[in-house]
Amino acid sequence: MLVSVNNQPVELPPGATTLNLLLQQLQFADKKGIAVAIQDQIIPRSTWPAYALQENDKVTIIQATQGG
Repeated sequence: MLVSVNNQPVELPPGATTLNLLLQQLQFADKKGIAVAIQDQIIPRSTWPAYALQENDKVTIIQATQGG
């Protein structure tokens, strides 16, 4: 399945159809301070394990940074 992550195409392996599995593949699953939107709608972290991705979903991952 092909999805877009931060405007870059990502091919998911067979069976990797949940948001949580995508984040594991991209090494974001255990990170704090990230937010995820799909089709410009924020997805609550509590739903990531069960959130089913669809072909051509537009996924945006935002990571908080510190600065001054």
